[in-house]
Amino acid sequence: MTESQDPGGSTQRLPTLGAEPPGGAPAMDQSASGSRYEAATGKEQPGGRARRFWSGRRIPAALVALVVLGGAGILLYDIAAVRAGHPAMQWRRTVADDLASRRLDDVWVLAGSALAAALGLWLFLLALTPGLRALLPMSRRHPGVRAGLDRSAAALVLRDRAVEVPGVQSVRVRTTRRRATVRALSHFRELDDVRADLDTVLSAAVGELDLARPPGLAVHVRRPAKKG
Repeated sequence: MTESQDPGGSTQRLPTLGAEPPGGAPAMDQSASGSRYEAATGKEQPGGRARRFWSGRRIPAALVALVVLGGAGILLYDIAAVRAGHPAMQWRRTVADDLASRRLDDVWVLAGSALAAALGLWLFLLALTPGLRALLPMSRRHPGVRAGLDRSAAALVLRDRAVEVPGVQSVRVRTTRRRATVRALSHFRELDDVRADLDTVLSAAVGELDLARPPGLAVHVRRPAKKG
């Protein structure tokens, strides 16, 4: 701390810039808004396991909620009307009579059961799987910070790196969560040499993407098709 003398003769204490807190504690900076934050150290520490991002699935949830709400509302209204002495709705009487007259091995009964089972299995899988397959989780370097890279962006990076290899005329890259498939056309140089250079360059590019689960590489090189 330093002292400053103002014209009125009073003494003010001003903070000394760059002073280190006692005990070697990390320095705390203060922003213009008054909030305090701790300066990040240069050493990075693992921030935990990088898991896939979960999709909100708002549209399927909204559709299922609307169907269940509508069906339950109509059914409850009909039950209340029957309790009040009114006849049941025509559709419910028709469905009840039709189900009572059909056998369990009837084609329509089996088809309806299969459709209901498939719909239930689909909803069950939606509830258990993360979704967002197009978003690749990146390695976590700091606790509380998560990052993801879109598969199309990863494919674009790999394609840009591949076209820099001598002898490569054009490149197509298809990226999934587990594999990056690169198909290149080479108009000069030996195909084996081009393939070896692509393996080296793309392996380095995949490492630089810093993905939590780097995809495997599948490189295919061929000559352009001859015209005429």
